[in-house]
Amino acid sequence: MTIENCIPRAIRYSILIVGIVTLAAATSAFGEDAATRVYENKLTEIKDPKPLLADYPEFVQPVVETTRYEAPTLVDDENADLDVRAWRYCYNARGIIEMPNRLNAKHTAVIVVHPWGIDDSQGWRTPDPAGVSDMCTPEKNRLSARHTEQVIDPFLKRMRDHVGLVVYSLPQNEMPVHAKLYRSIRKTPTVAEREEGQRELKQILSNFPYRGQPLPSQLNLSKSSTVKDYFSQFPGLDASAKYEGAGFWDLPIPVIDVISVAPTDVVIYDKEGYPSLRDFLKKQGIEHVLLTGYATDMCFCKTTAGYENLSKDFNVFLVGDASLATFPSNNTPKYAQNAHISHAALDHLITQVSWIQLRKDTKTAKAD
Repeated sequence: MTIENCIPRAIRYSILIVGIVTLAAATSAFGEDAATRVYENKLTEIKDPKPLLADYPEFVQPVVETTRYEAPTLVDDENADLDVRAWRYCYNARGIIEMPNRLNAKHTAVIVVHPWGIDDSQGWRTPDPAGVSDMCTPEKNRLSARHTEQVIDPFLKRMRDHVGLVVYSLPQNEMPVHAKLYRSIRKTPTVAEREEGQRELKQILSNFPYRGQPLPSQLNLSKSSTVKDYFSQFPGLDASAKYEGAGFWDLPIPVIDVISVAPTDVVIYDKEGYPSLRDFLKKQGIEHVLLTGYATDMCFCKTTAGYENLSKDFNVFLVGDASLATFPSNNTPKYAQNAHISHAALDHLITQVSWIQLRKDTKTAKAD
């Protein structure tokens, strides 16, 4: 028999209640940041719900779940002017839970993870004959660019004048040409600097040979570890200088050309680390993040501006149709995107472009 079994049930419940009250009192002693409110977690079943993420079926396979619930408003800012409906999945509730959120737009940032300008007009391109980058092939890169042009850029244009910040992340340190092209957390370039940066970028990217080695024609396989030897010499993904050419990853990666980068938009760089991004966003008064970009299964979650970092300090909403997962073994990203965003929904809130509405847009959104 355990000690727990020797304590009467009523006494155990009293101890539990006292512990909860004590914890709440201790939490409030830490100041306003630790202030709490009671959230009534009332779930009301939604009858005949429509599929989720169904606006762009070329890019995202719609999410269909038998059991869906409506919950009360979760984030509820004073002077809210931005409505963001969102959902998550809960195994214990045995279904999807949807809830409204009311945000203050000026305390909200739209962040685009890794909108790489590869195989576009700027000159940085996938190396031949067997190089890989971003979505890995020129054809898949072009599909990703079409998604950026049709989904992400219109969303940025709609939100830019209302939210606190529009931010892009790139996977490098800031290079001199970046400093001329884009506003950073340190400096905003002049018009003349931007024009000079465009010319310099074009020259740098156009002068690289973009040539690597071909696929191996022969492999040396041992009888005892044939499969291991096969994959060690011919892996599924090799982004080294062997196939890319020496210096490819040292080239300045630009923001993709189908995004209309505004002078007020900010570019951050992964190698500067998450604390510098966190401190910059907080200094700008940011509390909420609408997260978009690439790739849902990789950079979108794990890099400096990925949700695993941001969700430690901000209210993060993953814009499920404004992101794409990598899609090896397929000619479409829609099934991979469905799978990865659905799994992320276990611990994060998912929204979609049409569910993010400025208050003056709401009548139009309902009519649609």
